[in-house]
Amino acid sequence: MLPENLWLVLVDIVLIINFLLIILVVIFERRNPMGTLSWILLLVFIPLLGFLMYIFLGQNLRRKKIFYLKEEEERIVIPMVAWQDASLYHQSMEFNDPRVAEYQDLIRMLLASSHSLISQDNQVEIFHNGIDLFDSMINDIKNARDYIHMQYFIIRNDNLSRNIVNILAEKAAQGVEVKILYDGMGCIALPRNFFDQLHKNGGQTVSFYPPFLPYINQRINYRNHRKISVIDGKIGYVGGFNIGDEYLGLSKKLGYWRDIHLKIEGSAVDGLEMRFLLDWRYAARDPLPQVARYFSSRPAGESAIQIVASGPDTTYPSIKNGYLKLINKAQRNIFIETPYYIPDESIQEALKIAALSGVDVRLMIPYKPDHYYVYWASLSYIGELLKAGVRCYRYKRGFLHSKMVVIDGFACSVGSANMDIRSFQLDFEVNAFIYDEQISSYLEEEFLRAINLSEEITPQIYANRSLYNRFKEGFFRLFSPLF
Repeated sequence: MLPENLWLVLVDIVLIINFLLIILVVIFERRNPMGTLSWILLLVFIPLLGFLMYIFLGQNLRRKKIFYLKEEEERIVIPMVAWQDASLYHQSMEFNDPRVAEYQDLIRMLLASSHSLISQDNQVEIFHNGIDLFDSMINDIKNARDYIHMQYFIIRNDNLSRNIVNILAEKAAQGVEVKILYDGMGCIALPRNFFDQLHKNGGQTVSFYPPFLPYINQRINYRNHRKISVIDGKIGYVGGFNIGDEYLGLSKKLGYWRDIHLKIEGSAVDGLEMRFLLDWRYAARDPLPQVARYFSSRPAGESAIQIVASGPDTTYPSIKNGYLKLINKAQRNIFIETPYYIPDESIQEALKIAALSGVDVRLMIPYKPDHYYVYWASLSYIGELLKAGVRCYRYKRGFLHSKMVVIDGFACSVGSANMDIRSFQLDFEVNAFIYDEQISSYLEEEFLRAINLSEEITPQIYANRSLYNRFKEGFFRLFSPLF
């Protein structure tokens, strides 16, 4: 048993460390004010727990550049970026659809901030349910001849995942190159032998930031949330679906799973492959000396697409900035689907300004939450939007997991990034920004159809919510920057 004086000394040491940590958060980390306040409250009122949470969840690793990508990786695309930037600057780039020219400022911003090349030879197929998506993906995997590259946040230990991995093992045995990159925390429940047969047949797998002990990792707060599949360099998949039975609508808790995933054919597939290769090289420490063979896309349509990545490995929050630019450019309408709505101030204000300017702004979130605390924090932001004239809905047919922004029936963004601070600042994300009337109009129509399966949160309904619900909203909003 420790002497009383020693206990006092230990308490003093903890308080001093806590005080120094508060100074670090306030002065050196340069967070947004809400995030700073959340950490200060946690450190002041729960010192020991707050200290441990900060060590594992709070450090700004982007600023420390631990995700630095080597210059030789960037050189692959720099010449083409320079050429496209010059063409946009001199307004000499020709577009298949003249309306794309109206978005040159957005295209150039994404090109400059994330090296997101614009391609105009793409064909896109859109999936809203997992059954159709995985039927298509499995068929394409079975027809692969050269390579299959897959990157997912979550792969479950269930029937769908085992079926796909078994098919991948068969393809590896046939001589097809198979590489799977999965997130260390998102897939923490996978048994150690889950990929054994794939490995025996020559397939490769790598975990992105695996915890050195269960649930313990100093980088635990930085997750690879991207969902990418590339097959033979000609077919690419990107969107919101992970791999698991729940994404087929088989979850007893959530039921039907509404999401958006894209199947892309055309030069935009090269952008998905580039993102996969960069992440693979980083996680696997694999130099991949012969990368040219992975870029074998061929023209398939006329849709204009930019593949945009953001996260702790990028200088700018390019996807968030892309969302912001889309919102600011909208003249007629803005339709948003997101499972989690925890915006930063810039997004919240932009939506309010758009609505006050006469733009038809509509936001759809789930009625059934999969994360209780995020759900109530999301609702806390709705009142401000309603006052500005934004119409808000809760999707009631199962769970809504879509990540979509569509404006004016012409430009849209679909991918892995939620409309929340975590996606904007902490997670590795990838989205497709599309400039195409047919695709965007279809997504707009699908949104309007989904309204029939939703409950509108009117100003009256919001005003009549219980005191207990208001408390939950306020409490979880206070700590929402930590989620």
